[in-house]
Amino acid sequence: MNFSSVFAILICYFLIFNNNIFGQVIISNKEDRKWWKEAIVYQIYPRSFKDSDGDGIGDLKGIISKLDYIKSLGVTAVWLNPIYSSPNDDNGYDVSDYRNIMKDFGTMADFDSLLKGLHERGIKLIMDLVVNHSSDEHEWFKQSRRSRTNPYREYYHWWNAENGKPPYRYSLFDVNGNAWQYDSLTDAYYLHYFSRKQPDLNWENPKVRQEVFDIMKFWADKGIDGFRLDAFQFAAKDTTWPVFPKGFEKKFTLYYAMQGNLHGYLQQMYNDVLSKYNVMSVAEGAGNSFADAHNLVDNDRHELNMAYPFEGVDIASPGGYSLLHFKEVFSRWDSAFQDNGWLSIFLSNHDQARMVSRFGNDSPSYRALSSEMLTTFIMTMRGTPYYYNGDELGMTNIRFTHIEDYKDVQTLNGYQHEKNIGGDLDKFMKLKAFESRDNGRTPFQWNYSRNAGFTSGTPWIKVNSNYKTINEEQEDKDSNSVLNYFRRAVKLRKEHLVLVYGKYELLEKNNPDVYAYTRTGDQEKILVLLNFTAHDAIVGIAADITDAKLLLTNYQYLPKTSKKSITLGPYESVIYQLKN
Repeated sequence: MNFSSVFAILICYFLIFNNNIFGQVIISNKEDRKWWKEAIVYQIYPRSFKDSDGDGIGDLKGIISKLDYIKSLGVTAVWLNPIYSSPNDDNGYDVSDYRNIMKDFGTMADFDSLLKGLHERGIKLIMDLVVNHSSDEHEWFKQSRRSRTNPYREYYHWWNAENGKPPYRYSLFDVNGNAWQYDSLTDAYYLHYFSRKQPDLNWENPKVRQEVFDIMKFWADKGIDGFRLDAFQFAAKDTTWPVFPKGFEKKFTLYYAMQGNLHGYLQQMYNDVLSKYNVMSVAEGAGNSFADAHNLVDNDRHELNMAYPFEGVDIASPGGYSLLHFKEVFSRWDSAFQDNGWLSIFLSNHDQARMVSRFGNDSPSYRALSSEMLTTFIMTMRGTPYYYNGDELGMTNIRFTHIEDYKDVQTLNGYQHEKNIGGDLDKFMKLKAFESRDNGRTPFQWNYSRNAGFTSGTPWIKVNSNYKTINEEQEDKDSNSVLNYFRRAVKLRKEHLVLVYGKYELLEKNNPDVYAYTRTGDQEKILVLLNFTAHDAIVGIAADITDAKLLLTNYQYLPKTSKKSITLGPYESVIYQLKN
């Protein structure tokens, strides 16, 4: 081979990996490209995804049966909610054995098959790691409560009763809202930030940390690709147990998140586990400030890969929300991380109600359009998108009207608490119809057969009655469906890396109806226009689309344009490639 041939080959490689020949933005040599930055994460709630054996509960074999569907979405990673052995007080977030599979879900052999099937399809697997707390049925806790001198006593937080009542701590799930539970066996109280069956682990104990690191190595050795650390911002405690001010529970994260030596524990986790495997890491929550979040994810910190902030997803309320506030929050977070660190972008997950019911319009007239508009937002922002299963169909809140229909411990205990204090139960039920986690946990709507094709048995939670018009089988056949729009949006993000790495700039900041922004890279500039309302909305940037190329829209026709403005229809979304 002569010098000319070698030179030609080198030029070809340079063009393939650096030029804009496939419609992708040129990425600067300075850019630190990572698979987890370019990932599109699809969250699967196993209990509600697909049941393979007719017991009414989704399982691993059910997921395996739908791997080709998952691949068809174009997503590149799956985040799997907990599948470990559990008594299921909080749907698997109360783990009794971190190295085994919950019987409802199958066996370890099933898990191995799932992992293999995902990897064969080029999809990575991210596991939920639930180590702020365990189940009270975990062997560690069983040992811990046997006696005050048991070797496992210091695996949890105990307060001996002869010292009086412990300083009040708020519990998110407890009927009485009290995180200290009395246990008569050793005449002491144990701490649980969540339900009574979820005692908090004592991360101040180095033996606990080593146990967790060994668990992580067990799963990493199996070949998984990442960890999502559940509630981990609460893991470290101030064990001097100071008295908190009255009413602190209204802003409890200020007192619970990022306490003690949390960063030291994460750096130890990085050194012992994360640095030794090609795995990504993300913690639920991002602390109380940008400084907190940066300390979690900045490159020189050697802790985690990305922040998962809740400020944006917490905006929604039964009375609606302000788009100006929405834009301000997401723009502020982007600005804070434009030079260092990395974010996740999401509008729903297993702890939220349905995306379209909270941020869009789930009426028959606008459900599809607003679902597509919200998908456009998620897929065009900087950060790693996390997308919850069923939202790609535009699934909606079920809005239970009877407390007996709910299964979620948070809702059930909250209802009992309101009842105990003589609260307004009608008001409580109306609120839960909007926000309860069970809205997002109803079975995946596969087709219009019995139980939406989720199970041949009785589903563990009711199926939404709209499954005959909102289901995968029907939407797959419709080129204009929410599902197929999602696929196009995913494909677009993968083809245009400017949507991953490009600079974000907010336009028309004070427009109350339209969210408009650009994403700019070295060789490409993209304009995104999103109408968040059920009426026509005007955005005054017509000049910017001169000779622009339309990349994606959720309408069958182009927006109305004039010399000075663009008029978007209800929930219209448009993506243009501009001349840069």
